[in-house]
Amino acid sequence: MVTTENIHVESLHALPTPAMVKGEIPLNEELESQITESRRTVEAILDRRDPRKLMLVGPCAVYDREATLEYAHRLKALANQVRDTLCVVMRVYFEKPRTTTGWKGLINDPRLDDSFHVEEGLYVARQLLVSIAELGLPIATEALDPIVPQYIGDIVTWTAIGARTAESQTHREMASGLSSPVGFKNGTDGSVLVAINGILSAARPHRFLGINQHGQCSVVHTRGNRYGHLVLRGGKVPNYDLESVANAASLMERHGVVPNIVIDCSHGNSNKDHKRQAFVLRDTVGRVVGGESPTVGWMLESNLCEGRQDLESSGFQYGVSITDACISWDATEELVLEAHRALRAGGVGR
Repeated sequence: MVTTENIHVESLHALPTPAMVKGEIPLNEELESQITESRRTVEAILDRRDPRKLMLVGPCAVYDREATLEYAHRLKALANQVRDTLCVVMRVYFEKPRTTTGWKGLINDPRLDDSFHVEEGLYVARQLLVSIAELGLPIATEALDPIVPQYIGDIVTWTAIGARTAESQTHREMASGLSSPVGFKNGTDGSVLVAINGILSAARPHRFLGINQHGQCSVVHTRGNRYGHLVLRGGKVPNYDLESVANAASLMERHGVVPNIVIDCSHGNSNKDHKRQAFVLRDTVGRVVGGESPTVGWMLESNLCEGRQDLESSGFQYGVSITDACISWDATEELVLEAHRALRAGGVGR
């Protein structure tokens, strides 16, 4: 029989519904209250009702449960030390947009072998998030696939829309319905207007296709998310410098967007040299202490051990990134404590 549909589709496999996954890995009332409170804290920072700053820190992408939980335990202890000046949120990124090909993240390929057991990845991701939340840590992630938030979005405190997707209508619509504040990254070429337009779009109500908790195709009606903000991640050149931040804030104001800016110390701002994250953080913390108002926080790519490794490499190392190179835990702890001391000395915090 001749057919005209799904010509290039090899097969279709039904996934467990969000309700099924959540039923097996639920949130209790205590965790729900904790996550709600952490979101309110981030919103208060963006509203300038909380004088502290955000520190979004963690691996480029998580791939090992044991190493991720070890990192989370360390980060929780550090977060307690700096809580007067910084609200520390752990990066727990499961989805990786690829320029061409490569490992797409723990949800897409949880066994790291191109077997693509997505149904397993959804369970692994949710269980890992719940385990981290049980430590008392707020969680940040990047929203890439528009269906995934129905499985894990209830545990997330802060969400990123990446440089490759900030211009996408699908992701702007999705962001309008997310339950967490959303940081839009500037484009890979450095365009800030792309992210500003994303913030404006996400702040408005939308209607789009998605799924409900029972996996049924649905028309999703959103209210809009007023806690969109800008993440400067650099482009062809870094954009964390004083002039770039001022220009971005001015452009946001001209478009009616509150000038809330998070500085991504990695990616284009570090010229893809993970060691330069320290310079970016120190420079921008100094400017905040000096009175620079648009900067509401920072992002660091950090792991237990420094650098990166290829997934296929021999002698695979525990706690080393398999995507972007990261700074080590020791360097992370030193930098965050240094920032905390500088902010406290400068009267930033509570």
